[in-house]
Amino acid sequence: MNLASLLVGAVQLALVVLGGPLLLGLMRVVRSRLEGRVGPPVSQPWRDIAKLARKQRTRPSESSWIFAVAPLVLVATAATVAVLAPLVTLAPPLASSTDFIAVIFVLLVGSVALALAALDTATAFGGMGASRALTIGALVEPALLVAVLALSMPLHSTNLIAIVANGSRHASTLLGPSHLLALCSFIVVILAESGRLPVDNPSTHLELTMIYEALILEYSGPDLAAVTLGESMRLAIWLGLFVNLVAPVGIAATAHPLALVVGLVALTLKVVVVGIVVAIFEVTTAKLRLFRLPELLAGGFILAVLGVVTGAVMR
Repeated sequence: MNLASLLVGAVQLALVVLGGPLLLGLMRVVRSRLEGRVGPPVSQPWRDIAKLARKQRTRPSESSWIFAVAPLVLVATAATVAVLAPLVTLAPPLASSTDFIAVIFVLLVGSVALALAALDTATAFGGMGASRALTIGALVEPALLVAVLALSMPLHSTNLIAIVANGSRHASTLLGPSHLLALCSFIVVILAESGRLPVDNPSTHLELTMIYEALILEYSGPDLAAVTLGESMRLAIWLGLFVNLVAPVGIAATAHPLALVVGLVALTLKVVVVGIVVAIFEVTTAKLRLFRLPELLAGGFILAVLGVVTGAVMR
């Protein structure tokens, strides 16, 4: 690890930290406009984070250190992946050892931490939210692992940098059926892990349907600010990984400053486009009933399996 790779890591971290809440704000603006409302400004998530950071912290009397540490774990895991993942460039720190499976499970550690924190509150809604979140996680992870297997088959490697670099050098692989099926499964996983429609409605607080909101119901003040920042960072990372797997156009091959600027602009544009598409999709779809979610997630798993089978047949 040299000075250039450290600079790349700092640039990617700054982009995810600053851009995550803005991406969330942009998606809310798009939804508001399509629903005929004015809606909040794009910078509203940052205003909310700043306001929450100044408020008093309250914690349930029954909670332990797990409840206090969970927001920090969420932010720390997102920050770690933001530094190591190939978002702006193919030359992040520790590029030779950036394993796709390891990156994904570091992100999932944040989800587990929030679920444990919800259980730690000893409240009915916390237990309900944790149960639902972990159930969805148990259904999502097999599809995610098989999708990674399908994406890694052409190179016989799960190195994330190598997978993105192969798509950048050989554009024909991006149109292969195995790659496309794996990416379709991957987008289902992203919607589930990010708590977006049709899996969960991020704008509702209805007790009988909420999943993610039930996990963070007891958080307030700086803790809630950290959770909000961490979740927006994770959404930006998920979409950043997705767009670079779909179309690694513009991603920098080196850590040269000019290449980094081009990669920064390209990543921002691609994530903005995908974020707008997701927001439009959320306006035009409804939340699925909880007992219908296994069907959707099983569909994602089947797509990933088909991707593996297709890749094996076409080798």
